[in-house]
Amino acid sequence: MITTSIKKIICSCLVCCGITATLTSCLNLDPKDSLGDNLVWDKADNFQLFANQFYGWTRDLGSGTDYQNGVSDGVHSDYRSDLICTSAVNTYSQGTNAIPEKDGNFTRLYKNIYYTNLLLKNAEGFANQAAIATPMGEAYWFRAYLHFELVQIYGDAQILTEPLDIDNQQLYGSRNDRYEVVSQCISDLQKATNLLPETASEEGRLCKDAAYALLSRVALYEGTWQKFHNSNSSRASELLTIAKNAAKQVIDNGHYSLFYNASLVNSGISNINQSYRYMFSLEDVQTNPAGLLKKDNKEYILSHRHRETDRMTLNVTHAMVANVCYITRKMANMYLCTDGLPVDKSPLFQGYTQAASEFQNRDARMDNTMLWHGEKYWNNDGKWRTSWTDDDLNSSLTTNARSNSGYQSQKWGVECQVADYYESMDYPVIRYAEVLLNYAEAAYELSEGITDSDLDLSLNLVRRRINPSMPKLSNSFVSSNGLSMRDEIRRERTVELFLEGFRIDDLKRWKTAETEMPQDQLGVKMTGTWFESNWAAQARSLNSDGCILMYGGRTWAQKNYLYPLPQDQRQLNPQLGQNPGWE
Repeated sequence: MITTSIKKIICSCLVCCGITATLTSCLNLDPKDSLGDNLVWDKADNFQLFANQFYGWTRDLGSGTDYQNGVSDGVHSDYRSDLICTSAVNTYSQGTNAIPEKDGNFTRLYKNIYYTNLLLKNAEGFANQAAIATPMGEAYWFRAYLHFELVQIYGDAQILTEPLDIDNQQLYGSRNDRYEVVSQCISDLQKATNLLPETASEEGRLCKDAAYALLSRVALYEGTWQKFHNSNSSRASELLTIAKNAAKQVIDNGHYSLFYNASLVNSGISNINQSYRYMFSLEDVQTNPAGLLKKDNKEYILSHRHRETDRMTLNVTHAMVANVCYITRKMANMYLCTDGLPVDKSPLFQGYTQAASEFQNRDARMDNTMLWHGEKYWNNDGKWRTSWTDDDLNSSLTTNARSNSGYQSQKWGVECQVADYYESMDYPVIRYAEVLLNYAEAAYELSEGITDSDLDLSLNLVRRRINPSMPKLSNSFVSSNGLSMRDEIRRERTVELFLEGFRIDDLKRWKTAETEMPQDQLGVKMTGTWFESNWAAQARSLNSDGCILMYGGRTWAQKNYLYPLPQDQRQLNPQLGQNPGWE
């Protein structure tokens, strides 16, 4: 498995923020020979310089299809889920992807694991262990992060904890069971909590809370997988307990809080606070009415950092704002009404008759995330915001929802003037809201019940960030309104983490993809609405309810819960086998 990645990339140079370690031969992988212990591993500072490269491996705002892509198409992307689509069919979302000849995710992940092992191996002989505690903690954290990626993508995976030469027979063995891999991830993260600093030395670096936060994510993912796929209650209970406790540790440490500022209000439909929206476009220059900058955001536990001079691989605003990202009717309907009830239960729901009637009396995150017909907005086509006054609305663009699905996005869009590809917002690898939601879900799934105090400690903080008048989620509220607590916890997670690369992985671990993914992807309701008489050019088919049919004929087989292993790796190592259904 790692053999191909090493054979193909090990001839390149390792450039580590000032350290260049050139591997002179494709077959010379012995770190003692190729890196030179006396030159590279003789100073504590060099361990840190080497570890700095690890931070480029996290998810980010990017283009391409690899595991690092948190927004546009990639293995974790919402484009491969049921909530958004584009003009082209996504074969993964459609359930028609095939076994690839090669897979860059596979090789890249094992290559990077090799580098974490290289640091840890050389750390064993370093005399002053305290001096290299932080880079060691970073290596353990990233080794866990990378192994967890393998589990999410492929399930079973080989555990590698040594920087092995390509002739080592361990590289030609079979895969470890996914539970064993996750156990190794947990062990690594527990070590990281003992080595990383209490607080990050600078923005975008790891600290103890980042280790606890990732531990909550890993344990929740596998705990629910064991519960719903394997029906293994003992493993599920063990892992969910770890997830709950790790999330609680972050909460109790008190270093992070949800991003909110009362001044972030627009003059749109109902003077809705925009803290949720502006959090994702913070830069080191003013990009919001309150003049808040990146340093004012205490919600991002770990972020992939960007500077004004960095060129993005994705033209973020062009790729995500207005009619480029086709949000589905299913996602629009997930937003609760202001009384905390779903659209099919709430008397406050205004229906679909008018162009923007369904946006009335809804969870404020709907307005923060989506554009309603006629709403003013800014993008990077020369319509830049120069001030944050009502007068500035005159220079903005006006949303025309009559294209594609009829539902348009504004999440990830910037308003200040900046050249294409030079948006400099950070990507939240882990943010505090996720940790709060991890806690609520783990607490519920442990006993299929959750106390109101646990909900107030976690989920209700997220829900009411910009919905202060919305009723709290409570056991009595669920009971009196005929709701499902599990469904409401999952709804909250879906709404809060939309377009951040969680939905398809959540459907997989909950084992609900087989129900959710085959459903048609729909757009706005045409029949009997404003759109029917005002969207003459709409040429897509309608379903039986008069809604735009974006994509039908979608499928989901059991094999789709895991990606297939690429052909080239199986040829190199037949012991890898293949995931069920892909043989």
